[in-house]
Amino acid sequence: MTFHLLRRFRAFGADRSGVAATEFAFIVPLMLVMFFGTVEFCSAIAVDRKVTLMARTLSDLTSQSTTVGDSDMSNFFAASTGIMYPYSTTPVNATITELLVNSTGTQATVKWSKGSAPRATGTAVGVPADLLVANSYLIFSEVNYQYVPTIGYVMAKTGINLSDVAYTRPRQSTCVLYTSVLTSC
Repeated sequence: MTFHLLRRFRAFGADRSGVAATEFAFIVPLMLVMFFGTVEFCSAIAVDRKVTLMARTLSDLTSQSTTVGDSDMSNFFAASTGIMYPYSTTPVNATITELLVNSTGTQATVKWSKGSAPRATGTAVGVPADLLVANSYLIFSEVNYQYVPTIGYVMAKTGINLSDVAYTRPRQSTCVLYTSVLTSC
């Protein structure tokens, strides 16, 4: 009986017919996680790039004008959110602000602001030191996007906050007048 049992164990150990199926069952879940993780990671990178382009577009379009009104601002926001296609524009928060650098070139304050989270007039805004040129204006755009992965188990389930800012100087005049707020620079 022992010999018979030993022979059965050897036969079981030599049998390779189910090894491929067993290996496949162990490896497929890992490979699927890696595949979907790569897809989600690539999508997040694409959305982050679009957020950067959106911030640059907002400041660029605004800085090309001498005067802007509410309809211009709506057009700037509409044009910039078009960049987000094919991704949803619902999680986009964008703001355009004009900043005035003081006479000593040490601080920038808000002249006007429009968008999802407008800044209060007169509040100080941190600006890179290289941009602090005394008595000059800057167009400052901010874009935030809450990217929620399609498959939440691979990346963060609550989403990833992607954001970027852009600074440009007015091109056609000293400042960009916002007709609802300013009458002169």
